[in-house]
Amino acid sequence: MKTILPGSTIGVLGSGQLGRMFAISARRMGYRVHTLSPDTDTPTGQIADLEIVADYDDYEAVERFAREVDVVTFEFENVSAQAVDAALKHAPVHPRGEVLFTAQNRLREKTFLEKNGFPVAPFRRVTSAQELEIAVGELGVPCVLKTAGFGYDGKGQSKIESVDDIAHAWESLGTNEGVLEAWIAFEREVSVVAARGQDGQFADFGVVENRHVNHILDLTIALAQVSDTVAREAIEITRGVLEALEVVGVLCVEFFVLADGMLLINELAPRPHNSGHFTFDANVTSQFEQQLRAVCGLPLGSTQQLRPAAMANLLGDAWGDGEPNWRAACEFANVKLHLYGKTQPRAGRKMGHFTALADAVDDAVRDVLAARAALAE
Repeated sequence: MKTILPGSTIGVLGSGQLGRMFAISARRMGYRVHTLSPDTDTPTGQIADLEIVADYDDYEAVERFAREVDVVTFEFENVSAQAVDAALKHAPVHPRGEVLFTAQNRLREKTFLEKNGFPVAPFRRVTSAQELEIAVGELGVPCVLKTAGFGYDGKGQSKIESVDDIAHAWESLGTNEGVLEAWIAFEREVSVVAARGQDGQFADFGVVENRHVNHILDLTIALAQVSDTVAREAIEITRGVLEALEVVGVLCVEFFVLADGMLLINELAPRPHNSGHFTFDANVTSQFEQQLRAVCGLPLGSTQQLRPAAMANLLGDAWGDGEPNWRAACEFANVKLHLYGKTQPRAGRKMGHFTALADAVDDAVRDVLAARAALAE
């Protein structure tokens, strides 16, 4: 185990809001941060000591980047195995490339989970319209066709309501490999963000409830109002996933909760996660500091939650009628505003978030939604 002490330089592949909050945490603890991505003036680059503009598959650039840092980590999992190997020639990389390789492809991810005994919805690999028709017959309708390559926020997937939808669903997939999943009538969606250190130490941030609008996370409630049995099982499954993948760093496991309390894993994210943003304000150690501690070989921090919390995403839609009313939103003294430094708001684009802290979780939900609504006043 190698300990990387404050004063060292952390390399981040990716430059979005997750990297931005990671960089803030790293700078606060005395680390320097370099970031590499194809873009400039990025959310992470605005905080980092150095912003490198290069494609992830520019392996010479990745090697030069890795030579100047003490460890490499990620805020974006769709980095090729070749890029990881290029970085690994010059610096340790956490989480390891095999974790990214598994999680960036739905088929590999679900196959890994099923093989290791973790609960997932029934699924089939399909590579043609004919195979899709057979798979639909096996799983029944409704069902969901998804690209095998990793997507996010509902991208690359379509619901099949009847056999009449099969041809259109295959055409709209836009690729020659997909994953067909049985439709799950779930009661709610929850997630667990957790960390695993170089020494195997495990720490979780509890079970939170996630509510989506148009497939994009809209609201996270911390903590989820689920039974103690469901909460314990979700955390134990998460621990098992991190151990099976030998994760060093942070990983989020998203679950469906069925009416009988049964849990099914929806997907994995091998990095800090949108549903863990509340930890930046509500916990002794945030998910971003925890990622830093894990990849640097430091002991993990306390995940104690100081107060009930709720997080509401702020999308580019809020700029539809001009600049949002920031003053009105900031009238809520118990609500924290986070903006990501993105200069071009677009519908559906994550521009920031609000986190509310309160004495009760219902109060936090009420206040965070009210603060966001006040932007339109």
